[in-house]
Amino acid sequence: MIIAVVVILVLIVLGLVIYNVTIHKKIQKFKNMNQKITNLYVVQDFMNAIGETSTVEDKIKKINDVLVERYEIKYSTIVVFDGAEYQVKASNVDAKHWDALKNLHQLDLFKDSIESATPKYVTVNNENERLPYQQLEFGRAKSAIFFPLYIDNVYIGYWIMESGTPHDFDNVDTTVLEVIKENIVSVLKTVGHQRTLESIVRKDLFSGLYSEEYLYGEGKKIIDEYTISTICMFKIINIQQINKEFSRELGNKVITQISNYIKENLSSEYVFVRYMGPKFVIAFSGVDINGVADFLNEMKEKIETMQIQLTEEEMETLNIEVPAKKKTARESQKAAVPKLNFVISSYYKGTGLEQVLKKLEEYLDTANSSESDITNI
Repeated sequence: MIIAVVVILVLIVLGLVIYNVTIHKKIQKFKNMNQKITNLYVVQDFMNAIGETSTVEDKIKKINDVLVERYEIKYSTIVVFDGAEYQVKASNVDAKHWDALKNLHQLDLFKDSIESATPKYVTVNNENERLPYQQLEFGRAKSAIFFPLYIDNVYIGYWIMESGTPHDFDNVDTTVLEVIKENIVSVLKTVGHQRTLESIVRKDLFSGLYSEEYLYGEGKKIIDEYTISTICMFKIINIQQINKEFSRELGNKVITQISNYIKENLSSEYVFVRYMGPKFVIAFSGVDINGVADFLNEMKEKIETMQIQLTEEEMETLNIEVPAKKKTARESQKAAVPKLNFVISSYYKGTGLEQVLKKLEEYLDTANSSESDITNI
């Protein structure tokens, strides 16, 4: 009888063990699945951050916010080497600690991590200790993981996540953290191209307008405040003729006067740039095509009635021969009258602005050289 009871108890215990193991596996499977879902959400959030914000700085700050929120990280800091110095590009740590955070690469503690491209985990054993790299602070962080960042085997900076609890990352899933790190690198790689564009934005000498690259940074930030906008590109179709028949100096003055007239009559909410050569772009932010028709017709009519000449003083400054005194310079020279060709199209937030501009440019470049209209494509 006793033996039977023991056997039954053993079987019950074995059953419970098997049940617990099964439950544990299911829980672990659920955790892994949940982690994968979280990772997918983070990747999606990263992509949204790239699309929703415009400047490189805003994008990097946004992805750091995503990390803190999604993974419940106490502190997260992304430091990037820009070719000249290390800069804190994003951090939820008080700015008074940034000097220490952007100089971690100088510490022997992290040099091996950078050279071997492997993460470094540091922690303290009790609340009375502090991490080796902390200088002005004492109780903020008690454990941290340092990740060097590489793009195509080129070291570009690091990401450090910190906690206020000792040994907080002892059992963290490093595989997940590697995925996060690679997502950060992917975003930095993507925005690197935009950073290049932003760094080469210039103002045109004659028009005083920003160059084409402005449209893809600060300009797009303004445009994307609205769901739909109208993009207008126009071309001074007779600028080469003016340069040839009169002078390049007069051609430059034509560009200046047209640009000034449009700037004076354009709302500050709209973006106006010199796109390339005789082509210009106006982005009517938040306005549909029907809403700009009257303005464009009026503007075109006004510009094409302009008679533009060089003054006698301008001719002297440019060392252009001034006519005999019996006639003034203005009386002796013919006036240049600009002719414009316009093309407009709708732009929807989240779509490719560069594709819209390419389509408009192709139309103007292939249009009949004498065409002077406002065309909707």
